[in-house]
Amino acid sequence: MLLKRNFNDKQIQILEVAETLFAEKGFDGTSIRNIAKMAKINIAMVSYYFGSKERLLESLIVYRTSDLKNQLEHLLLEDLEPLDKINKLIELYINRINSNRGIYRILHFEFPSKKSKQNLSVFSELKKGNLKSLEIIIKEGQNKGIFRKDIIIPLITPTILGTFFHFHMNKPFFENLLNLKTEDLYNNYIKTNLTTHIQQTVKALLIYEMGTPEMLCKQ
Repeated sequence: MLLKRNFNDKQIQILEVAETLFAEKGFDGTSIRNIAKMAKINIAMVSYYFGSKERLLESLIVYRTSDLKNQLEHLLLEDLEPLDKINKLIELYINRINSNRGIYRILHFEFPSKKSKQNLSVFSELKKGNLKSLEIIIKEGQNKGIFRKDIIIPLITPTILGTFFHFHMNKPFFENLLNLKTEDLYNNYIKTNLTTHIQQTVKALLIYEMGTPEMLCKQ
């Protein structure tokens, strides 16, 4: 069940401080006391608004991703070819992750990599919703004979995210290799070159190598 999406100014202040600390120290390395101290508020206020650190993280996910679902739903309704929808979906993913690197790093690396009892239902719901949008677009392309029938759809998302995170986790190496001397150059490279590379990679996975099955039958 999703938490409420309308946060007041004080809640937003707490969420943004928590995001900063989670990104710097990790989820386990950050305490409610740390968050309250940096936000310059009473520790009881954090507990009053969010109850626990896990619930605070769920609220942070909602705060940072609440409009993504609407964007994906709008994308599904656009009058575009399936491949164009896939390209726009990848742009949405990369822009969103690059703008919120800290929280996505925690969600995709800290939690899955340990035997955690935390059950982030909000994050699970978000991933299921994103996967459903991807499935709808790919099945549309399959029905039109554009996309392969043997695509393993759940592996498309890790292909997108894995490429981005490999690039970002090796930031100093790629900054030096690609002469990305400023943060603006680095971010622009992600927005253009890296995004295009991921789009081309996914396209290669989706499209028939030598045309549609009908074309192959005629050869």
